[in-house]
Amino acid sequence: MSARPQTAPSANAIYRVDKFAVPAPAREEFLERVSATHALLRQQAGFLGDIILEQASGPGEFNFVTMVEWEGPEAIARAGEAVARMHSETGFDRHEMMDRLGIRADIANYQSLAV
Repeated sequence: MSARPQTAPSANAIYRVDKFAVPAPAREEFLERVSATHALLRQQAGFLGDIILEQASGPGEFNFVTMVEWEGPEAIARAGEAVARMHSETGFDRHEMMDRLGIRADIANYQSLAV
């Protein structure tokens, strides 16, 4: 099998990668929130694409991974503000939900590395 070539990202592209360990009973509520959040993110200026993954096999700790590609740091900052506004307007508390459902997360921004 041959390797798929990596597409050339923008020099300033930023990738938001969120990994979650979600207990089985929390799956549906978690996915409802992910769906709503990504619907908002897809409407933001500077959004380039996203993917939502659920672990299919393997010993990995995290069973859900989301990744969003942004044009650059300004776009990701504006998107964060839009998500914060949505949470405020709907009375949603991310930390409360994660604590209540026993969800653990590893969240970071990444940049492309040419190797």
